[in-house]
Amino acid sequence: MKAIVYRGKNTLQLEDKEIPTPKKGWSLIKSSHAGICGSDLNIYAGVHPRAEIGLTLGHEFSGYMASKDHPTIKEGAKVTVYPLLSCGECPTCKSGRTYICEHLGLLGIDQDGGMAEYATAENSVILPMPEDMPMDLGSVVEPVAVAVHAIRKGGYKPGDSALIFGCGTIGLCIAIALRHYGTTDITLVEANELRIKKAQSMGFKVVNALKDDVVAEAHKINNNIGPDVVFDCAGHPSVSSILTETPRVGGTIVLVAAYKHNAEVNLGQGMFRESKIQFVRVYTLEEYGIALDLTYNCSDFKEIITHILSVDEYQKGFDLLTSNTDAVKVLYNLDK
Repeated sequence: MKAIVYRGKNTLQLEDKEIPTPKKGWSLIKSSHAGICGSDLNIYAGVHPRAEIGLTLGHEFSGYMASKDHPTIKEGAKVTVYPLLSCGECPTCKSGRTYICEHLGLLGIDQDGGMAEYATAENSVILPMPEDMPMDLGSVVEPVAVAVHAIRKGGYKPGDSALIFGCGTIGLCIAIALRHYGTTDITLVEANELRIKKAQSMGFKVVNALKDDVVAEAHKINNNIGPDVVFDCAGHPSVSSILTETPRVGGTIVLVAAYKHNAEVNLGQGMFRESKIQFVRVYTLEEYGIALDLTYNCSDFKEIITHILSVDEYQKGFDLLTSNTDAVKVLYNLDK
């Protein structure tokens, strides 16, 4: 089978691998679509702490059940996969919070993933998709689940206003999800002109981080009170340095992005404003199911998919996301 394989810093190869044999309690999936995530870009850059050379990438993917003996899903059914790997034995897992397992791993990072013609997953984390759901949308469920988790952990309430740093996949997923759930006061902040145009074309208000006074614009939100919730989906030092200035007094800051280096945050200011700071990581299995339903029922998520490539264009996908382009969500179509 064809597989996109990590072969070292800035090096990928399209290789012919053996079709994997599922472990006991696991099933084989015929991959359909797989998305490139920020984690995949870190692997490609050679800075991911766990990914090893020879890894098949991809933790955002959809496909078709290829095993005949799954206990509830029929062979040929459309599926998507909750990609987290939990140990089940650490104190955190035993407390029921398996999604933040102390030894948490992911398909496509800690073992071969979905950027191949076939992949395997544990039976309990394979979710059936609606029969009429497009396969490309099935591969977007994972970033939508990140958005669902961030919104829930951030304590969002109907009527709250929101400021979102970053018009990449996660920032737009949060914006779409909030709008779907009734939020009318949403502002995004972005420096990439092409992504600004993309977000504006989707009907969102966007502050240009290179031209506008971001803090001043944030203070105009919510009738000059400031946003109730601020989501940092950028993970950039220019954002962290102003984060505590942007929400309303008593507001909430949700740190969604993974910072690559230590960042400056004005904790004193956060204290004086009694801001809440919530860190988030991934999502629960329940939230993955919520995200599946949300992705299916909200057609706006289709708009974040800017490129669908064949697996033979494996290098182009990563080039699009490591240069100044209009790319947001790039998928590989493994059905071709």
